[in-house]
Amino acid sequence: MKIYNFAAGPAMLPAEVMKKAQEEFCAYQDSGSGLMELSHRGKYFKPVIDRAEANVRELLGLTDEYSVLFIQGGASMQFCMIPMNLLNGGTADVVETGVWSKKAAKEAKLFGTVNIAASSADTKYDHIPAVSDWKLTPGAAYLHITSNNTIAGTQYQTLPTAPAGVPLIADMSSDIMSRVFDATKFDMIYAGAQKNLGPSGVTLVVMKKALAERTAANVPTMLRYSTYIEDGSMFNTPPTYSIYMLALVTDWVKAQGGIAGVEEVNNAKAAKLYGFLDDSSFFKSTVAVADRSRMNVVFRTPSEELDAKFIAEAKANGLTELKGHRLVGGCRASIYNAMPMEGVEALIKFMKEFEVANR
Repeated sequence: MKIYNFAAGPAMLPAEVMKKAQEEFCAYQDSGSGLMELSHRGKYFKPVIDRAEANVRELLGLTDEYSVLFIQGGASMQFCMIPMNLLNGGTADVVETGVWSKKAAKEAKLFGTVNIAASSADTKYDHIPAVSDWKLTPGAAYLHITSNNTIAGTQYQTLPTAPAGVPLIADMSSDIMSRVFDATKFDMIYAGAQKNLGPSGVTLVVMKKALAERTAANVPTMLRYSTYIEDGSMFNTPPTYSIYMLALVTDWVKAQGGIAGVEEVNNAKAAKLYGFLDDSSFFKSTVAVADRSRMNVVFRTPSEELDAKFIAEAKANGLTELKGHRLVGGCRASIYNAMPMEGVEALIKFMKEFEVANR
């Protein structure tokens, strides 16, 4: 039975990437050892991290004013590293669109003032607040957004800009490299790898080098962005295998025609699945149409009991990890870059059959 993994993260990886990693797992090139067994200072790993960085730069169209960093601790570590390095007692503007942006705001409050510029919490994060309604702080230390919300299933369809002189920072953990955008409009982007870039264990951070100059002298070495910039993300032992996998995944993205090629497929997958949901009298999308995520499609059946039955029967039919997040329940299909159209079609076919059998 063909298995399609709809997990929100760690998520499925491209089949070609998994096959390549399998081929090289026990003996990387002519080393006689697996890459994860080899020194990060040796001749085998350095070309890997250099390729990973070069791929990110090429795919995102970055200029030399940006650093590409590979940091451990997940996006959750960035929730505290960002204010620790950049806030310096000032005010951070945060647009609260879900659980993760709420956590980012909570951590930032430990280091300065946080202004919730806008929030959709009162409607259970079912939409992205209109930019025209944001209440921004003049001269804020930075403006933070979460571009895609894995739990609520919402996404910025148009990415915002920040006021002049205010750094724009985005948590793009769940939609990085899924669609074309101008990365140079952002001062910092960060993304946990385990959704669109590779396995868990590494977080990609892209930031303007000048931002790192803000950091106060009392910030610990391993929590300073300048440490990673100055030492090429190798001040300590980096997560070598996760970076290797990220290099393979970005190789794969390039082979698909770059981000533009990936986006075309992503748009088609999302359109097909949402089209079915909109036509169904049984399944229901719970997100404002204008703000629907193309990465995480959340939906419900008529009851919690049917939700549970659907998830169980889908798993038995090779459609796994469709349970919604524990905080909200329901169902969720994460259709990241690696999910093929065939997976979405298999899901829709089963949903039609389930609807007929349980109407």
